[in-house]
Amino acid sequence: MKMKFIPITLVAALFLLSVDGHKKVTAGSCVAASSCGAQPIKFVPGQRITVEVVNLTQSLVQIQQLYGTDPLAVIPGQVQSFVRGGNTNPNFSVAFWDIQGLPLKVNVLKTDSRTLRIEILPGARIPGDRAVYLQDDGRVNIM
Repeated sequence: MKMKFIPITLVAALFLLSVDGHKKVTAGSCVAASSCGAQPIKFVPGQRITVEVVNLTQSLVQIQQLYGTDPLAVIPGQVQSFVRGGNTNPNFSVAFWDIQGLPLKVNVLKTDSRTLRIEILPGARIPGDRAVYLQDDGRVNIM
C-alpha cells in the first residue's frame, strides 16, 4: 500500500507544479498601466505633428531633416522645433551627430497627440543612435 501512495503523490505534485507554471505564462489584461510595459510610439498616418529636438549633451550636436534642411547646430540645452507630416510629406527622418564624434543615445517621447520629442543624450556605445524615422504608418523608429 505504501508503494501506491508514493506514485500517486508524485503524480499529484507534478500536476500541481505544471498548473502553477502554466499560470505564470498565461497572458492577461493589464490592471494598471505600469504593469503593461511601454507601448510603441505611433502617430496617426498623415497627421501634421510638431517635432522637438532637445540637445541634452554637453557638446554641440548637428541635426538634419533628410531631404528637408541643411544641417543645423543645436547647442547644449537648446530645443529646435519644426512641423512635419501631413498629406504632402507623411514620413520624415532626422539625422543627428556630435561634432566631436562622440556616440549619442536618443529618448523619444510622445508628449501629446501631435508632439514628438526627441531627446539627444550622451551615448555609451559606438556608433550609438544616429537617426529617428517616422514611417508612413505612423510608427517611430530609432536607427
